[in-house]
Amino acid sequence: MTRAALPQPLRPRALAPGDLVVIASLSGPLDVRYAPDLERAVTVLERMGFRVRLAPLLETGRHHWWSAARPAEIAEEFNALLRDPEVRAIIAHDGGTTALGYLDLIDDEAITADPKPILGYSDISLLHLVLHARTGLVGFHADLATPGLGGHWQAAPAERQAELGKLYSTLLTGPEAIGALPTSPSWECWRAGRAEGRLIGGLLNRIVLSQATRYAIPLEWFDGAVLFWEEMGGQAAHVWSYLQVLRHRGILDRISGMVVGMPYAIDGLGADASPTLREIVLDVLADRDIAVLGNVDFGHAGPNLPMPVGIRVALESQQRTLSLLEPAVRVAHSGESVS
Repeated sequence: MTRAALPQPLRPRALAPGDLVVIASLSGPLDVRYAPDLERAVTVLERMGFRVRLAPLLETGRHHWWSAARPAEIAEEFNALLRDPEVRAIIAHDGGTTALGYLDLIDDEAITADPKPILGYSDISLLHLVLHARTGLVGFHADLATPGLGGHWQAAPAERQAELGKLYSTLLTGPEAIGALPTSPSWECWRAGRAEGRLIGGLLNRIVLSQATRYAIPLEWFDGAVLFWEEMGGQAAHVWSYLQVLRHRGILDRISGMVVGMPYAIDGLGADASPTLREIVLDVLADRDIAVLGNVDFGHAGPNLPMPVGIRVALESQQRTLSLLEPAVRVAHSGESVS
């Protein structure tokens, strides 16, 4: 059987102080109630030393059904940002349910010609997974602008805000590996072990959806990988079902480790006789001997630790550590233009 070779990650160019970061509606619209949160997100990014611009589709009140605009319009704006040499990073304002509608309209050549960080989670997981499969791009499963930087971050203690700000800034600007991500008391060892491999994942239901498209990550790329995921909404039984899909797909037989984020608004989870998230995970994994670290700080429940898709990590679940072994960005090549 011929195995698909693991690609070299396509690392975006490192940002520098004063670089332009654009906040864009890559899925859902901006509700007028959350405009102050967006303003606070701009302030957070400016404090990191970046210039910030809002993309036109982010105009308050603009929407098409549940989306910021029609999928083709979102793709047009997204592609323009990918092609614009002045734009050095793109952060999604929020998630939603639109990315599936324009996956086939994204300009892959613009990404490979000038890879830049794309930040976000939830529906944006589809972009990270699909673009990694198509181009090798390292996507940043990280906080969204409006509910994250302008929302959850603001409710966190000042020390945590400062820690996250430094972490995000270092990850985006530094060509060195971050090393161990900052832990918190919520982290739990659900199955002891050690794993080292590529970090692949996102929102659980979007992982499943991405594998149903023609842009699915090849199964061989999951060999030895550390799968990370979080889930929000729905029923506890849905989580079990999604994990069963990954089992049937063969993904759970290939990975070496799993990192599970904080669950959010999942009905029936751990209530009365219902299972906990840990029980669901271990039930589906059965006797697969892989390291599992649970309740890690990423997902819809609060401020997110950044999880760069495609970067090698080391997981020590019993020690409750997760370390980034490679940089997520690269320095500009000699002679490469810097806007």
